[in-house]
Parts: sequence; C-alpha cells; structure tokens
Amino acid sequence: MVLSLGEYTVSKEEIIEFASKFDPQPQHVDPVAALDTHKNGLLASGWHTTAIFMRMQCDAFLIESSSIVSPGTDEIRWLRPVRPGDTLHGTNEIIEKRASRSKPDRGIITSSVILENQNNEQVMTLKTVSIVGIK
Repeated sequence: MVLSLGEYTVSKEEIIEFASKFDPQPQHVDPVAALDTHKNGLLASGWHTTAIFMRMQCDAFLIESSSIVSPGTDEIRWLRPVRPGDTLHGTNEIIEKRASRSKPDRGIITSSVILENQNNEQVMTLKTVSIVGIK
C-alpha cells in the first residue's frame, strides 16, 4: 500500500525559526552568511525536513489511524537541500507488516518514505516502524 503525504510549502521564516532553536548553523539561520557556505544560500536543517515529514504524515493519515507508538526511524537520508519556497510532497509505502508476537492486539508496520520537492527531486528518504492496533 502506498499512501500520499500531500504537499507542504516551506517558508524562509520557518527555516530560520526552527534552526534558531534546534540547529543554529549559519546556512540555516543567516541568509547572508549562508551565501558564503558551500550550500549557496539558506537551507532547511535536515532535522527540520524530518519534522515537516512528520507533520505531513500526521495530516495525511496518522492521526486517524490506529497507531500506538513508533519504536524508531531508520536510514534517514537528506539527499538534497530544502530551500525557502520549496513545496514538498511524498509517499509512505508499507513494505512489511506482521503481527506482534507478544501482544496479539497489535501489529508492526515498516514503511519506506520518500519526500520530493516541486521538481520531483528526492530530498529525503527514511524507513519508519510503527506499532498499530489490530481491529
């Protein structure tokens, strides 16, 4: 099953606000200083991109699902910069599902996630694991 994550447009202000709190490197917080880095301008922190993915997933389906908890995320790859004005879209593909051995009312789902920008260039990939209720 492949689930669409919808779209999310990233603003300059939110890039700076997030990075100011959590990843205050020049390329994330200072548009002028970012011009002097090898990234050629302001870009979102990878952690910000990951947080955007989480918001997109919640809005797309997670809040309405039977999700209980996630024991973690694996293989996060930030493949290309996310810049102000980029519109991200993505998919969450369920690649494995199995019943819990210890709790028969729960299952474990592994998903492969791809986020792309408006040019259909991959900006991030990751794998997620979720524990969900079985109805």
